[in-house]
Amino acid sequence: MNILVLHGPNLHLLGKRQPEIYGHQTLNDINSALDQFVASSPHDVVLKILQSNHEGEIVSIIGDHIEWVDGILINPAAYTHTSIAIRDALSTVAVPVVEVHLSNIYSREEFRHHSYISGVAAGVVSGFGAYTYILGLEAMIHILGPKTNET
Repeated sequence: MNILVLHGPNLHLLGKRQPEIYGHQTLNDINSALDQFVASSPHDVVLKILQSNHEGEIVSIIGDHIEWVDGILINPAAYTHTSIAIRDALSTVAVPVVEVHLSNIYSREEFRHHSYISGVAAGVVSGFGAYTYILGLEAMIHILGPKTNET
């Protein structure tokens, strides 16, 4: 199963940006944890991990992978609350989407409580820091009905 992992704006600043909210782990730490999880998993999973600060680029990445991708794990970051374009791109690909957030967006400012992405996502995982990505990846593997290396 081919899973596209998309990190939205400012996530390249993890570890430096508001560590009291987002934690001390860097984006590289999160990506390494995802790779390690897949490497130790019995499931046949291929990850492609990308980050962009630009809405149009995220839309293009989604569209460019329409033939390759079986599922999308996305942290749209601030675009969660503003981007109909990303929502439309995710809808067009027609594969399962799991939305993840490091912080609990519902315990933060009111404007963060609305997600344009959630309406097209199979599920949302938020509030568990960097571990949120692992939980989201586990959910995606479950949704896609994993094939093990043993079969």
